[in-house]
Amino acid sequence: MRSRRTWRIVVTLAVVSMLAALLAAPAAAKLDDPSQSGSGHPGVEVPLQIIALNDFHGHINTESTSFGGVGGADFLATNIAAREEGVGRSLVVSAGDLIGASPLISALFHDEPTIEAMNLIGMDLAGVGNHEFDEGKRELKRMKRGGTHRVDGDFGGTVFEGSEFKWISTNVIVDKSGKTLFKRPFRIKKAGGVKVAFLGLTLEGTPSIVTQSGVRGLTFLDEVETINHWVEFLQVTRGIQSFVILLHEGGSSDGGQNDCGTGLVGPIADITRGLDSAVDLVIAGHTNDEFVCYFPDNDIWVTMADNAGRLFTDIDVTVNTYTGDMTVVSIENVSNLREGVTPHPQVRALIDLYDGLSAPLANQVIGTTTGDITRTNNAAGESALGDVIADAQLAATDSAGVGEAVIAFMNPGGIRNDILFAPTGGEAAGELTYGEAFGVQPFGNSLVTMTLTGAQIDTLLEQQFDNPGVGEMRVLQVSEGFTYEWSAGAPTGSKVDPASIMLNGVALDPGTGYRVTVNSFLADGGDNFFVLVEGTDRLGGEVDLDALVTYFGDNSPVAPGPQNRITMIP
Repeated sequence: MRSRRTWRIVVTLAVVSMLAALLAAPAAAKLDDPSQSGSGHPGVEVPLQIIALNDFHGHINTESTSFGGVGGADFLATNIAAREEGVGRSLVVSAGDLIGASPLISALFHDEPTIEAMNLIGMDLAGVGNHEFDEGKRELKRMKRGGTHRVDGDFGGTVFEGSEFKWISTNVIVDKSGKTLFKRPFRIKKAGGVKVAFLGLTLEGTPSIVTQSGVRGLTFLDEVETINHWVEFLQVTRGIQSFVILLHEGGSSDGGQNDCGTGLVGPIADITRGLDSAVDLVIAGHTNDEFVCYFPDNDIWVTMADNAGRLFTDIDVTVNTYTGDMTVVSIENVSNLREGVTPHPQVRALIDLYDGLSAPLANQVIGTTTGDITRTNNAAGESALGDVIADAQLAATDSAGVGEAVIAFMNPGGIRNDILFAPTGGEAAGELTYGEAFGVQPFGNSLVTMTLTGAQIDTLLEQQFDNPGVGEMRVLQVSEGFTYEWSAGAPTGSKVDPASIMLNGVALDPGTGYRVTVNSFLADGGDNFFVLVEGTDRLGGEVDLDALVTYFGDNSPVAPGPQNRITMIP
């Protein structure tokens, strides 16, 4: 349910739109009436190229064997430049999550290296994703304007100069002022004198997936209502007929890199169906899929290009100099190939600089493994790596004076990378470096131990289902000694058999309190686990990454988790 404040904002926007329509209707009519142009012809189709990224997540120096051997900002710069060669007008844009959940080489320096790399690549516009709020709106604004980090200062004695590109945050409202997060809720670019409007939106559900301190004082408006409002407003007041949406919300298709398979499903599909047909193109993100899809009912193209700079989208459109309309000519998701490509020298120098600064910490060996420990879930939703992380968090908080926890839960979305046995750098096979561990848990959440009753733990487990949407689930990873069963065929709210919820083989008592450890994101009700807000006698602990590092130091070699704590039954 929307808050009264959210509805006030939406109603205010609607009133502004109505007033603008009354004041500017004659100008809009002129645009649509050929007899008033005096030109006697339908105008000229002017080409415009749009190069798009989504979910880059600070991977300036990451190499992947996917899509033919890809990755790295230095190769991305060269590959984009090759695509732009000979093109009259080209724009580079992002659909959110340029930064946040980043590897150590970027995150250690608060993602300044990624912004600097994008400046060199020539980015023009960036929408805002949920991960741009990981360190709060103040830090996001520093990414835009530059300046010294308020805690860590300047790196290498050089003041960060900020982004040379523009940020757009159309649907994020600062509660105190009632205005959008950045000064302009849209950006207008021209091709052959024709105006093209760009809107940038973050998924409305951001407050449930970002730590509360990161979004405090902000309201995230409905995507469809916001887009349609500004489309109408810009049509009436500016005569704009071409609209590109940078929307950090996702879905998936069963197709390939450059098709839609049997169709697009998920929030992005529902949103697109509700958009004004004046919208021409939606560049999506958030779910790290790759597709090119068309919605014929309102004539809108939607595209997404995986994540981490492994792909980018090359979009060719034309805009008509008389009507102002946009026509999508072609869309291709392109591999950011490394083989046979010369890395961009300035971007490579930037990467080498930060690689050298971060190397002493990144290359430190913290422990060993007996094999790959992955995030891959079994049928019940349990992963080997989830087991290990939950065990590490329990070990960090099970002592008197530390929390005396008996159970630990870990959200699967907070596990960002696998731990692989094969070396990824200079370490030996089976050795785990600090940089690799950081890639697994990059958020810097602290551990929180609280008391929950057995009944509240039952509620917590039920909140895993129809989460974040109907038919979806987020299965929490659990520590050793905690077991339960859930039924795939049971209705939501009754999927977990309370009698099956056990600690060391003994059923939990609904009225008894148990000390439970989660990370600070979950403790605030993140990922829609709202019952955790009710936890009492809270005690803060160390950073989650430090708990993992200590666990490997104390228990190496660490084997993959057994994946036998959660059982799914028909």
